[in-house]
Amino acid sequence: MLLSILTLSFLLVACGGDNEEEGTDEGNAGEDTGSETEGGEEAAGDFEEQEWQFVTEELQGEVQYEYAAEFANRINEKSGGAITVEPLEYGALGSEVDQAQLLQQGGVQLAVMSPGFTGGQVPDGQIFSLHYFFPSDPELVQEVLTNSKALNTDLRAKYEEHSISPLSYWTEGSMAWTSNVGIESPADFEGLNVRVQESPLMRESYDAYGATVQSLSWGELYTALDRETVDAQENPLFFISSASFHEVQDSVTISKHNNYVAMTTANTDWYNGLDENVKALVDETVEEMQSWVFDEQIAQNEAGLQAIEEDTENPTEIIELTEDQIAAFKEVAEPVHQYYRDEVEGVDPAIYDKLKEEIAEVTGE
Repeated sequence: MLLSILTLSFLLVACGGDNEEEGTDEGNAGEDTGSETEGGEEAAGDFEEQEWQFVTEELQGEVQYEYAAEFANRINEKSGGAITVEPLEYGALGSEVDQAQLLQQGGVQLAVMSPGFTGGQVPDGQIFSLHYFFPSDPELVQEVLTNSKALNTDLRAKYEEHSISPLSYWTEGSMAWTSNVGIESPADFEGLNVRVQESPLMRESYDAYGATVQSLSWGELYTALDRETVDAQENPLFFISSASFHEVQDSVTISKHNNYVAMTTANTDWYNGLDENVKALVDETVEEMQSWVFDEQIAQNEAGLQAIEEDTENPTEIIELTEDQIAAFKEVAEPVHQYYRDEVEGVDPAIYDKLKEEIAEVTGE
């Protein structure tokens, strides 16, 4: 009898252990953890130990850096700890232009970069600078960026001629203007000096409004706004708040004239030289990150707007353009679209035409 009791107890304990494991699996169902622990342990034998650097144009806590940190966590977990990715915030390796050059030279393996800072090398990348070209809804923008063949195949090939492989494009949210005049119509730009990225097309866009432009790294921008050597600038709401631009500007205009587009990029030679299983790991993780970063930018932009509104020490007028006001800006901005297609040296009109068709399919217009 004692032997029977011991045997029964052992069976009950064993069954209970199985149920706990099943319960744990069910509790994690639907969660995007990157990989299961057991899979990660098994994966350790499949990957050689490697260390990569992933440079960004933003600081810790901001969208690009948090993207790189999440990417690093997933790669580390999936490789069973064999691959370590070091996310680097803005300034660790120089300005935005410095970082782009470093990636091209193979000094770092991965980078989040804005196409605006490579507009001189890859003229087609300036398409992201066009005002009122992409949808105004960031969700539709993200759909275009994720699925567009014009971008993910044709434009990618253009960048790869310069040793930059865009693995994905994604939005950091709608752009807004800050100024001391309260921008509500194209005429309000008359005589303003607007800070822009290193993109020749941005000069054309703001010239259409009657403004002049100045190319500056964002690290210099707060001081330039404070000293009024620059009168206005554009950025997503989360970045306006994080960089405290609203402290030295009287108004924020929610214009939806554009989205801040970022690219997850790799040095082309490095990426092409990866073992197939490592390359597949990178591609899989990049694809997963599209939905993650979209949710992240929404949360940060909502929090950024709230922080600006609640900053009583630095009261800021929030102007949200009406449909009629947006129509007035569109009327001035749209001729620049054709200028980009037909006049900008080095631009492939076929990419513009294909992307325009893809946008029309997404928006139904």
